[in-house]
Amino acid sequence: MTLLDPKTWQPRALSGPEYPVTEPATGDTLGTVTLAAAEDIRSAVQAALAAQAEWARVPHFVRAGVLRRAGDLFAAHAEELREWLVRESGSIPGKADFELHVAAQECYEAAALASRPAGQVLPTEAPRLSYTRRIPVGVVGVIAPFNAPLILSIRSVAPALALGNGVVLKPDPRTAVCGGLSLAAVFAEAGLPEELFHVLPGGADVGAALVADPQVPVISFTGSTAAGRAVGEAAGRHLKRAHLELGGNSALIVLADADLDAVISTAAWGSFFHQGQICMTTGRHLVHESLYEEYVERLAAKADLLAVGDPHRAQVHLGPIIDGAQLAKIHGLVEASTATGARLAAGGTHEDLFYRPTVLADVGDDTPAYAEEVFGPVAPVRSFATPDEAAALAATGPYGLSLGIVTRDSARGLDLAERIPTGIVHINDQTVNDEAVAPFGGVAASGTGARFGGEANLEAFTDVRWTTVRGDVASYPF
Repeated sequence: MTLLDPKTWQPRALSGPEYPVTEPATGDTLGTVTLAAAEDIRSAVQAALAAQAEWARVPHFVRAGVLRRAGDLFAAHAEELREWLVRESGSIPGKADFELHVAAQECYEAAALASRPAGQVLPTEAPRLSYTRRIPVGVVGVIAPFNAPLILSIRSVAPALALGNGVVLKPDPRTAVCGGLSLAAVFAEAGLPEELFHVLPGGADVGAALVADPQVPVISFTGSTAAGRAVGEAAGRHLKRAHLELGGNSALIVLADADLDAVISTAAWGSFFHQGQICMTTGRHLVHESLYEEYVERLAAKADLLAVGDPHRAQVHLGPIIDGAQLAKIHGLVEASTATGARLAAGGTHEDLFYRPTVLADVGDDTPAYAEEVFGPVAPVRSFATPDEAAALAATGPYGLSLGIVTRDSARGLDLAERIPTGIVHINDQTVNDEAVAPFGGVAASGTGARFGGEANLEAFTDVRWTTVRGDVASYPF
């Protein structure tokens, strides 16, 4: 049974223009969606709020059942959804399968949230019962990007729904199907009440309208740091919570005792997985000076061996960059880096949207591809002499998302990690990891801290209400 029929995949009429669903590997049009206009936000929010009042009163096991069925449906429709992820977002099949796995797990974990203890009984000075209770916030606004479109939508949508909220999701138009309409189809088949969940693909104006809407008290945003600053500023003006998961320029530190036979595969994965279009991508390779030259040589050789091409029609390691604007940014940073003295050890070329995995050696503080988030398959490599220098280099810069440390001495790795402020640390692994059960988020310019996963979702998508109950009416001195 087909889950996504282009004739019926947008059940709600929207006011914006028609938008072609494009396959970046070929430029082919896979279908057409209607984008939202800013004025569509108001009606979607009002409809979701009306449906949410009843949904919040539904027994927890009913909400949990919908989320469990949704998780099952991601597996049942995996072949169809995998093709959309591969063709629309440029994912290789393995990356698409990972997204589908995480999407199912997010639904199962969200189902468990529905029956979490709802509050606490508090001590009180008065003759009364005093307790707290978590209540849904109402309608949650979710703004999700193109790079891991299914994961970065579902990890907010699923827990928000499980906890009794309505949701309005604005996916990136470039991945409107695999990052938006596919979720709507799954939840409709899972039995989610109509009008509770709305998918409104659109541009920045639609996102701004969602942030500004007075009946949306919580915004969950994943995207660039620049856009996140604007969202956070606007949310602050409107006195609403904004959970921001933003950019990164994560470091992989390779200490002197590292096993290069093992680390090169890890390092290549960290920088080149999904063409480097991941917030956690290893953007800086910091390698002990005793290993540096061999590391550069071996990482460049690995890059040269990787196949780049159409992931729907060939078995490749890297697919296409999402569009020409993103490719131009990547290539511009590489060219600016070599112009300022970096050595091109591998890559640096492209055919159409297919960018070769690139290794830059001899980089410094002012090398653009080292200092900035590239969001492409580029691995800048820099040497260090001591662990103190490595810690200082890794801690320098505006971001604080993920960190990888490779060493035969795990205790030494943990000790080094304590000196580098990041939201995520992996010892003897690269920087790109995700699990539905784990908290996720960065510090500094990488976001507002861990939000996704377990208890963090309770904090994100509910309010705490204090309630007291007396047997008799309280009396006062006047």
